[in-house]
Amino acid sequence: MTNPSLKGPRWSREQIRAARLAPLIPLLEKRGLQLIEREAGNYVLPAYPGLIVKDSYWRWPERDLAGNAIDFCMRVLGLSFHDAMRQITA
Repeated sequence: MTNPSLKGPRWSREQIRAARLAPLIPLLEKRGLQLIEREAGNYVLPAYPGLIVKDSYWRWPERDLAGNAIDFCMRVLGLSFHDAMRQITA
């Protein structure tokens, strides 16, 4: 039997939808990551060579990865879903 208190908070569909669309640039600046602006509103992160960020979307062609703000926190930063949501909604 699992302990319900270990699961973390429940997030509403609206909160999850908003988190997916959250702008990544302020979130990454808050984490202290260096960002270099490129053409057309794209940004690159020297800490993650080849990774491109724009608005709430990112792609990493060399690793065949892409996604929204939640995906970035989970797949690039290695956070759990709940930690990703906490970071984005903080």
